[in-house]
Amino acid sequence: MSETAVSAGARPARTYRDHAHPLWRRILVNREAAVIALLLIVIGVSLASVPNFDSPLTVTFLLRELAPILLIALPMTLIIITEEIDLSVASVVGLTSVVTGILTQAGWPFPVAALVAILVGAVAGTFNGFLVTVVGLPSLAVTIGTLALFRGIAVGLLGTTAITDFPEFWTDLARENIPGTPIPGVMIVFAVLAIAFAVLLHLTPFGRSLYAIGLNKEAAAFSGVAVGRAKFILFVLSGAVSGLAGVYFTLIYSNARGDNATGLELSVIAAVLLGGVSIFGGRGAIHGVIAGVLLIGTLGSALRLAGVTSDVINVITGVLLVLSVVSTSFLGWARNRRLAALGRRRNREGRAP
Repeated sequence: MSETAVSAGARPARTYRDHAHPLWRRILVNREAAVIALLLIVIGVSLASVPNFDSPLTVTFLLRELAPILLIALPMTLIIITEEIDLSVASVVGLTSVVTGILTQAGWPFPVAALVAILVGAVAGTFNGFLVTVVGLPSLAVTIGTLALFRGIAVGLLGTTAITDFPEFWTDLARENIPGTPIPGVMIVFAVLAIAFAVLLHLTPFGRSLYAIGLNKEAAAFSGVAVGRAKFILFVLSGAVSGLAGVYFTLIYSNARGDNATGLELSVIAAVLLGGVSIFGGRGAIHGVIAGVLLIGTLGSALRLAGVTSDVINVITGVLLVLSVVSTSFLGWARNRRLAALGRRRNREGRAP
């Protein structure tokens, strides 16, 4: 027996821990950490160079404007992790806004009207989930169709009119800040939901199954994951949270119209992808998505205060989104090349006399 064979046979077995990166690297060297770092840089530069950016009023209006996006981004994160998408969320916001306005105008107590609106959003999500998981249609095609369907129903219910008469108590409550801070009170609702979705995604078997579905739904199904049921639940959650965002949208602007929140779905998806969620599924984290939403909102707010036009802001946001998607593909390609090269090197070492 050769000396090489003896030393190879005496080599101890390597474990998963031997191949794992140190904890600090797993926390700091990832896309979520990069987005958070970029957010902090944008905030620091804006505070130093943009007039009135540090005003409490700026913080209030920024978070108030971002609240619907932050809310809808939570279930959208889970949906995209499973390699699906929901483009109908903004239309659900418009539909539930109209439902809230019509029921309030008819004399219903506002809490009851808001609850019915959220249920309408859940029903809309159920319809999407049924078409995707039971009928087996692609979510992209389904939600493009329901985007037009729900928006058409919303506009059909009110036409070109708007309902602007809402109980003053509820509109004031929606605009209220946390006492002693410039932070809107709706952030408390968002924080509760963010914690709930983070626990669901990162600390439960259901959440881990979503990553498995996104990576390979056939393998997940053979492993015992109820793929269809999991996706169905996510679409229902997306509809319900969009309904909640619709109620908030109605109160904050005191306006129920069928065209409310038009185009909001693009902002949500852009923020989710920028926050590190892979459009190909199987990867993402809630804290990265929150940072992505705040990054887009902060950058837009700072540029507006600096006198930059909305067209330029849209171009910058689009470039960031394209870079985030391209970087995912590039990093995956680079990682596969590195692993392939490592495998070839080990094969050569194994064949060496």
